[in-house]
Amino acid sequence: MPKVIFQHSDGARTEVEGSIGDTLMHAATGHGVPEIEAECGGFCNCATCHVYIDAQWSTKLPPMSQHEDELLDGTVAERLPTSRLSCQIELTEELDGIIVTTPNRQT
Repeated sequence: MPKVIFQHSDGARTEVEGSIGDTLMHAATGHGVPEIEAECGGFCNCATCHVYIDAQWSTKLPPMSQHEDELLDGTVAERLPTSRLSCQIELTEELDGIIVTTPNRQT
């Protein structure tokens, strides 16, 4: 089970275990990570699961779809080069230990 480390905007960290095939969003919501609102439930329609992927991990992720890219343009928190929607990142063995930072707000 891959470990995910959520670095919160206040500096606190939450480590959770996710299941292979689940998304970062499901790992967050299943473990009560408060900054991941996920209003659309993971259907890539709302951008309220916006996260910042640690630079060392960003190259291990699949490319962003055009739809995800467009949604990220409308996030409340600042979009950064490592911004992704956590509903679009599927957990794999290769992502064990991934570090993601949550923005200070989603809505």
